[in-house]
Amino acid sequence: MTTVEFSVEIEAPPDRVWEVTSDPGNLPHWDKHIERVWLPSSGLGPGARYSVRMRFMTIRADVDAEVLEWEPPWLAKVRLSGLLDATVTTTIASLPFDRALLRQEAEYSFKGPLGRFGAMSLAAVGGAHLALRHGVLSQKREIEGE
Repeated sequence: MTTVEFSVEIEAPPDRVWEVTSDPGNLPHWDKHIERVWLPSSGLGPGARYSVRMRFMTIRADVDAEVLEWEPPWLAKVRLSGLLDATVTTTIASLPFDRALLRQEAEYSFKGPLGRFGAMSLAAVGGAHLALRHGVLSQKREIEGE
């Protein structure tokens, strides 16, 4: 497993940061490799499951997600499985003056032949740290309304 982490201060209170970052339906806004998300009609919480369709060039693969921890507005931990096995942890800390610190950490590995292709595609665009950084900064822009 490889681990990457990125943190950023956001000019918004933790509740607003949670509102945006805790909705997997927003994933296609933040990552061009995510094509679609299927969410449960019952909402999210511990044990909830959903699916994400990822696209690397012409290859598409579905990744299953399970919510491991869910503590609004402070913590979400999600396990991904499929061609990408990962645990993604999002934490939000309150800062003075209605600001927040958003931190995301991903422990991941790619599996099988499609996983190897996914890993090569990720490396071609700058690696996992750059991809995570790009996603977190996209979340920041959406939250701050830029």
